[in-house]
Amino acid sequence: MNLVRRHEMIMEVLLNRKNVTVNELSDKLQVTGKTIREDLSRLEEQGLVQRVHGGAVLAQTDQFGILASRQPLDKHAAEKREIALLALAHIAQDDIIALDGGSTTLEIARRLDNMPLTVITNDVYIISELVHKDQIRLVVPGGYRVRNVLAGPEAVAYVQQLNIQKAFLSATAIHITHGLTVYTGDSLDYKQALVQTARKVFAAADHHKFGQIALRTVASLNQVDVLLTDKGLSQELAEQYRQAGVTIECG
Repeated sequence: MNLVRRHEMIMEVLLNRKNVTVNELSDKLQVTGKTIREDLSRLEEQGLVQRVHGGAVLAQTDQFGILASRQPLDKHAAEKREIALLALAHIAQDDIIALDGGSTTLEIARRLDNMPLTVITNDVYIISELVHKDQIRLVVPGGYRVRNVLAGPEAVAYVQQLNIQKAFLSATAIHITHGLTVYTGDSLDYKQALVQTARKVFAAADHHKFGQIALRTVASLNQVDVLLTDKGLSQELAEQYRQAGVTIECG
């Protein structure tokens, strides 16, 4: 098993559990404890995990773009509201939009008016939020459930056939060089299908994610039309992204 796949599997385990021991990971991945400790050290250097005695925990308690509970908006709730309001300004009646899985996109869904609109989403919480808004045409790709999202080749193939006007993506981290990145590959193909299909791509992310890097790249910044973030992003950092040719809107 190569290094990247091992790191991805470690993150998958941690996304489903609060903590994990070196011995548990060693048994699951069929490698030595020494290899696991080295892997955890590398992941800690990237800011993804925190080493504890005998194992590790996730370094960030709100798993960006992956919701672990039914109350996912407690952390950075004000920032998510700011971003949602920015997103709503780009959504008009009769639009065909896609809402990627995540806590910020869920906040967008919560604030959507009940108006003629088509929304494509693979997030079960967003589906639950929108199903009662009878004027919104809700489109749900196929696939199997992985935490809060539906994933798999069926969902990817379905999305690739659609005429999506605007896609709103979530990400674990945003970096000038590495673009939009995520922890695992569960929804990677689906997210990339949204990027390739949509006429306009928005990334919705709070300022804490800027300058960070996760394991897998969803899209380069030149594939994103607009970055939507909150007013907590420093002017200096925002200007760096703008100088790199990125359009940023801050709440």
